[in-house]
Amino acid sequence: MTILKDHNLTEHAYTDIIFDKRPCLDHDGMPVAGLYNAWIVLNNAQQFNSYTTRAVKEIILAFGEASNDRSVVAVIFTAVGDKAFCTGGNTKEYAEYYAGNPQEYSQYMRLFNDMVSAILKCEKPVVCRVNGMRIGGGQEIGMAADFTIASDLARFGQAGPKHGSAAIGGATDFLHLFVGIERAMASLTLCEPWTAHQACHLGLITDIAPVLKIEDRFIPNPLVVLDRFADEYGRVVFGAMKNGEELQKGKELMAKATIDLTMLDEAVNKLVAKLIHTFPNCTAKTLSEMRKKKLEHWDKNKESSREWLALNMMTEAKAGFKAFNEGPKNNREIDFVKLRQMLAEGAEWNEELLRTISPQYKTETV
Repeated sequence: MTILKDHNLTEHAYTDIIFDKRPCLDHDGMPVAGLYNAWIVLNNAQQFNSYTTRAVKEIILAFGEASNDRSVVAVIFTAVGDKAFCTGGNTKEYAEYYAGNPQEYSQYMRLFNDMVSAILKCEKPVVCRVNGMRIGGGQEIGMAADFTIASDLARFGQAGPKHGSAAIGGATDFLHLFVGIERAMASLTLCEPWTAHQACHLGLITDIAPVLKIEDRFIPNPLVVLDRFADEYGRVVFGAMKNGEELQKGKELMAKATIDLTMLDEAVNKLVAKLIHTFPNCTAKTLSEMRKKKLEHWDKNKESSREWLALNMMTEAKAGFKAFNEGPKNNREIDFVKLRQMLAEGAEWNEELLRTISPQYKTETV
């Protein structure tokens, strides 16, 4: 019997994520002997599965391990719980350690870049199982995956310009490939999230699955409009959030339901079952060719983006992350109008400016 070589860089005990191998299921839902899916699971539910510096390093190692494992058919990239897949970097860590420290954030962003690259170079199909919000950096690492199957309660979007950053950790490289330039522009600047139904309709994700259950019956997300309709401006809308009385009725129905991710898991398993019945090398080559469209932009921009993000930690990111981390629950954004007024008058980025625009300092003076 051939003694197989170990191509992993290092052995590692995972603490901030979960790395698990689970049997692949065939079309009939039965385990396939000797074949597995590698589950890489973000494990920070208390902070909406935001990734810490340690988690980033573990994700890099986990994707390498899954890629090298001969028995792994696909990688399932997901998170614990039912509230969030990932909301991006850990804002508490950003605010308390990286804010005002561009040299440190530059090193962190090198790790972040390596995490995105680890997903894009994985030699197995990567399925993003979206169990809740996929926002900010979570959206970016999710878009690096090859397929996305989402809970129909999930929401997708960016948050950078609202909190002191720019979505240049992959979103400006990837999003337009899914939805086109102008829709991408609106999402990246306005930071208005899409529902799972909108994301599927726009081509951002592969499929959705119902997760709300009343008694023994699954129901679709009652907070969104499931039919096409024309809004007050005559625009055709699909999957948008309801409003007014209809939204309230939807919330009342949700309060009676429980969340059950069984259908989400079934949809993921059915996708992988289809992948099992393909030539592995031909599939891998197809993935690598399709990923070139993402890599064309990612490899061109990731280093200059890292450098800009590091320097931005001295100004807007410092203000935005500290406001989000330290501000009152009902006000975690800086005073954007006041900031623009002060900059128009030639104000410098200093502590006086930060105290003037930041909600946490206003709270102190009340």
